[in-house]
Amino acid sequence: MPERADIVFRRANIYDGSGAAPFRGDVAVQGDRIIGVFSGEDSVAVSGEQEIDASHLALAPGFIDAHTHDDRIVIDDPDMVPKISQGVTSVVVGNCGISLAPVTFDHDPPPPMNLLGGREAYAFPTFASYAHRLRQQPPAVNVAALIGHSALRLRAMNDIRRKATASEIARMQALADEAVAHGATGFSTGLFYPTNAAADREEVAAVAQRFARRGGVYATHMRDEFDRILDSIDETLVTAADADIPVVVSHHKCAGPENWGRTTETLGVLEAAAQKQRVNLDVYPYTAGSTNLRADLVTADYPIRITW
Repeated sequence: MPERADIVFRRANIYDGSGAAPFRGDVAVQGDRIIGVFSGEDSVAVSGEQEIDASHLALAPGFIDAHTHDDRIVIDDPDMVPKISQGVTSVVVGNCGISLAPVTFDHDPPPPMNLLGGREAYAFPTFASYAHRLRQQPPAVNVAALIGHSALRLRAMNDIRRKATASEIARMQALADEAVAHGATGFSTGLFYPTNAAADREEVAAVAQRFARRGGVYATHMRDEFDRILDSIDETLVTAADADIPVVVSHHKCAGPENWGRTTETLGVLEAAAQKQRVNLDVYPYTAGSTNLRADLVTADYPIRITW
């Protein structure tokens, strides 16, 4: 048991992340690591250079925001107040096939790439250059970076409206290898979006395999979250199995009033698949969606708000 620590939080209501009920106790921190969690008589044995009275406060491990588009804000606003003020200490960037690296533009980036900014935001022709920038000015949160398939296609292809050729897939694989070698944690697709929609299952699996070799993960904004959601789930599961890679279904939902409630179907499919392969999902805690404005999504069935 440690006797001294840099910081000791005293008398906190501790939520330890296990799902168990909170308990009252102390937490000792040395450097950037938690070195002890104590309750009862053990608490008094540890002293801190700084002691913080956390009575009537909750204390928990930092939250991981598993689905973000924070690729640029971690550079432009490294204090990351919007996240750390809510207890988020780690973010996953590069989701939905959209990542800042490895691609640059001579013109305005096409939707949905422009979600991350204009041409000047895309200053990283390699993932190594993006990782170097983060090391130069570390943000207040940990960053796990996925490589977006749209970014790879825009870098490797002269026409993203078609399937990639064998040589173009090889270029994307080389870019993927470079990214993994410099710390990228996985691969993402946004098959719903025009920059990614022409890619077939074989193309996606061929790129995903390069991340699988180094323990990466595959996250996907599926091709269709509306009427054909079961087809999209099947495509997702087969692609991940072909690439032998863990898969995360991003922001899972059944979109459109005619599909509300169909999670009774989709969750059953995903739970059955999880018995055979590594599959999971993330969700957001509100009944809305947010993306680029698209005419094919405009309907009288539900309200659409335009914001920026």
